[in-house]
Amino acid sequence: MDQTALPQFRIGQGWDTHRIEPGRPLILGGITIPSEFGLAGHSDADVLFHAVTDALLGSLGLGDIGMHFPDTAPEWKGANSEQFLRHAMELVSKQGYALANVDSTIILERPKLKDFRSAIRENLARVLALPSECVGVKFKTAEKVGPVGEGRSCEAQAVVLVSRTRQGV
Repeated sequence: MDQTALPQFRIGQGWDTHRIEPGRPLILGGITIPSEFGLAGHSDADVLFHAVTDALLGSLGLGDIGMHFPDTAPEWKGANSEQFLRHAMELVSKQGYALANVDSTIILERPKLKDFRSAIRENLARVLALPSECVGVKFKTAEKVGPVGEGRSCEAQAVVLVSRTRQGV
């Protein structure tokens, strides 16, 4: 495709889920939340960072987090998910786009996350190099329905808008 014909704006959607596991830290948006459980995963299992990473990659058709950071690779065992998010941002930039905004939702029955909204939002904004006004972070429960509602898992969803920064990339 002629690079000049690429759209000015692209939208990406991301989703992630992890099982709840006792004895692991609960890390959401790079913030450790006091809890008797965390999320199971090969990395730190930060569902929010994973969902935003997938949204960024998806916005430009660059695959998903598993293609870039396979859970079978020993070098990603226990990895801080911030590096996944930073990698996706670098790829977006190399394609001639910049992140305009992100809107996200964490779905978790407990613990209640409202007291951590500012910290999660500010940290996500920091990693994405965005003003916090361009970062939405919402919390929902699953109303006791399905694996999240039964307290067996946590999910996150994210939508991003990227805009072209230069012609002829």
